[in-house]
Order: sequence, then structure tokens, then C-alpha cells
Amino acid sequence: MEKLNKSDIIKEQVISIQGLYKSFGENSVLNGIDLTIHKGENVVILGRSGSGKSVLIKIIAGLLKPDKGIVNVLGMDIGSIDEKQLLKLRLKIGFSFQNSALYDSMSVRENLEFPLIRNSRHLTKKEIDHAVEEVLEDVHLHQTINQMPSELSGGQRKRIGIARTLILRPEIMLYDEPTAGLDPITCITINELINEVQERYHTSSIIITHDLTCAKATGDRVAMLLDGRFVAQGNFDEIFNTEEETVKQFYDYNFIN
Repeated sequence: MEKLNKSDIIKEQVISIQGLYKSFGENSVLNGIDLTIHKGENVVILGRSGSGKSVLIKIIAGLLKPDKGIVNVLGMDIGSIDEKQLLKLRLKIGFSFQNSALYDSMSVRENLEFPLIRNSRHLTKKEIDHAVEEVLEDVHLHQTINQMPSELSGGQRKRIGIARTLILRPEIMLYDEPTAGLDPITCITINELINEVQERYHTSSIIITHDLTCAKATGDRVAMLLDGRFVAQGNFDEIFNTEEETVKQFYDYNFIN
């Protein structure tokens, strides 16, 4: 596939969020979020646990409804589209879950075939086999094709989860804590894979994390979420070249060099 040069990112908006609010009972989670994601861009949302990061991407994926505000994804208003339109939109959005969300009773091959069989019923067996083999090559795990998820390491499960998402060729990728629970070497592999996915598949991505190494390695732009609001946006160095105490505390907590 043709690779995308990050310096040539097209400034077409694929996600536009304005004045987004979300609460659960008395717990106010998002308090007036504004965010724009451009085509081909990796944007990292940084924040501590419970800061609203995962709620934000669940709203973008249509898994949660906003209380107030506009969430426009690929030209569609998440708050006003019907179920049929939402299902169609979700086929263009890849969601990489924190726990990989593989079916333990299925082999790697069957896990990857499942979304194709469910959503692309016109494909032949040969076309499905080719798609599975291609996406496994892209995540560098072709040798696992007949293994069960229980036989895979945590990093391999994460990569197979990403592969299963990629097999439908999404326009947008949403990564929920992609390096959580992984050792430092495996984290580097996942960070490299996120960048490879951007280049090979021309995806626009949101990467939810509290891992500063992941943020620095993968983010074209970083937005820091604290207390339900973005307190800083820019590239990694712009975010952390500051005397803002809350931002400095987050940096120091992560012990990044």
C-alpha cells in the first residue's frame, strides 16, 4: 500500500466536536469539550484514569449518547442519526479495546474472519483468506494464524485485536489504552504498529492513554484532559514545555526522559 507522509497530512476534518458534555447521574465527566481531528492525523488524548478519556471515544463510536454538544464524525452528527445510519458509520470506525476483545473459543483465523463474514457477506472464501493473511502480515503475526488466543502473549493479543479491527479497512481508528499492562519492549512494538497503521491504511486516529512514551511516539498532536476539559493542546514538546503545575505533575508522575 502507498505510504502516507506525515508532513503531507490533508487538513480535511474527519471528527469535529463542539461543546460536548456528558454526565452519569451527579458525576460530571465531560465539561465542554472542543476537538478537531484531521484526515491522516494521530491525536493522543492524555489524562489520568477517570478523566473521561474512554467516555469520549465511546461517544465518538456511538456507544454512548452525548448530553449536550455536537459530535460530527465523517460528516454525520452522532447525536441525531438513526440506528441504521449509526451501524453504517461504525463500519468505518475501528475500535481497539484495552483488553483486545478476542473470542477465546475461536482461533486467530476465525477471530479475523468473523467481522468479514458478518459484515461483508459477498466475499468468497478465497477473498476472506487473502484478507486474513494480508492483515496478519501487516501486524507481523502471520505465524499465529491457527493459534488460540490463550496461546498468545499479551502483546500478540493486542496486535491481533488491532488486526481484527483493520480487516474492515476503517477510516478512523480509536485506540483505548493500547500499551496498558504491557512490558516496555512490547510497548515499543505497539507504538510502532500504531504508526505503521497510520501510514499503510491512511487512518485518522485517536489514541487514549496515560502513557507518555506512547504519546510521544505516536501523536502528531496531543491534548491533555483534566477534570473533563482540555487544558492544553499541541505537539508533545509544546504540551510539556510549561510551568502549569497540573501538567508538570502529570509529566513527573510518568517518569519520562
